[in-house]
Amino acid sequence: MTFGFRAAPARRAIALLTVAAATVLATDANAQATKKATKAKTPVKKVAAAKPVAPIRFVIGPTGNEARYRVREQLMGANLPNDAIGVTKGISGTILAYPDGRIVKDSSKIIIQVDSLKSDKDRRDGFLRRRTLETEKFPTVELIPTEIRGFNGSLPASGPVTFQLLGDLVLKGVPHPTVWNVTARAEGQDVAGSASTAFTFKDVGLDQPKVPVVLSVADTIKLEYDFRLVRQ
Repeated sequence: MTFGFRAAPARRAIALLTVAAATVLATDANAQATKKATKAKTPVKKVAAAKPVAPIRFVIGPTGNEARYRVREQLMGANLPNDAIGVTKGISGTILAYPDGRIVKDSSKIIIQVDSLKSDKDRRDGFLRRRTLETEKFPTVELIPTEIRGFNGSLPASGPVTFQLLGDLVLKGVPHPTVWNVTARAEGQDVAGSASTAFTFKDVGLDQPKVPVVLSVADTIKLEYDFRLVRQ
């Protein structure tokens, strides 16, 4: 009998603990449900999508553009060799590039009118037009820029920056890869500077000029381009 009286309080204590535990679990479950419901109702902040960066269009300016060739030659009656220089200002075209310097190849081209090349010797000019460049069939030479190296896309506020421009030089309808050393500077919204490259007659499949007044012609052709690009 004594054992029975002592067991009853123990059973009641266990029952109370069970009820308390159930209450705690129920309260925790309700709290979790409320938390989830609150989170579900909280509006999600929308992050604005970054706008795509558009390329910048530059066109050949109406002034400040001149293309030249330089070839070392020895003239009859001259003691020392000199540079034969032919010049044209007939240049047009467009360059489309992103701010980081990447070029849009399909929309970038510089066109040089080689049928208007003029040097100090008419015979030399005539040979170049008829034989070397065949300007009646191919009056223009094209430079198609493909890549810029060593340029981060930002011109300094003052002073020049140097980099390399890779491009296909299309001579008589045949593209030839070239590398141009460029020095450029900002002039307001315009970009001005100079570019140069060099290759041999054989590299581009051209005949070396041969005229009576010229004893010899070096095999290397140097091309120079003074440019001014206008931003549109």
